[in-house]
Amino acid sequence: MFSIGLTGGIGSGKSTVADMFAARGVPLVDTDLIAHQVTAPEGVAMPLIASEFGPEFVAASGALNRARMRELVFTDDTAQARLEAIVHPLIRAETERQRHAAGGTYHIVVVPLLVESCNWSNRVSRVLVVDCPVETQIARVIRRNDFSREQVLAIIAKQASREARLAAANDIVVNDDTSTLESLAREVDALHARYLELASV
Repeated sequence: MFSIGLTGGIGSGKSTVADMFAARGVPLVDTDLIAHQVTAPEGVAMPLIASEFGPEFVAASGALNRARMRELVFTDDTAQARLEAIVHPLIRAETERQRHAAGGTYHIVVVPLLVESCNWSNRVSRVLVVDCPVETQIARVIRRNDFSREQVLAIIAKQASREARLAAANDIVVNDDTSTLESLAREVDALHARYLELASV
């Protein structure tokens, strides 16, 4: 089962690149989407989260109160590990189910924290990193999410460094300030052709 692990820091453009592969018929398994599903209203993780953290971490809709959890994770060193102990096994099980149902010549697993998770390099055939300078990440996230610079820097500090991601990469898509949708499409086309070739070996 030939597969690509697609990753990149916040604001790097992972979703844009993933969507381009999907437009070329490549099945996507998006672990971020799965994480949102398990923490949505009536999501399988929500009773466990309410029990571990308290009802104040459940929004009125029944979904995870993400803003409240984000504040806790940045102030309590144990909170992230406690949350991950709940959601990661659920995400992994659903990810594997979707991977085995994916079909296609190859599939892509979108994993924002692939490098941080350590074990993903053994679960995919190749690692594809979407890369851009840190200042570009900061500007994009401020523009997209209306976060302060300090908030974005705190998120980036929790992620693997740019250097660590590049060291883990088999392939790299450059999505810096000079990139356009057309230049990204050319990079994706070249990689898609390469992956089809490798998957058929």
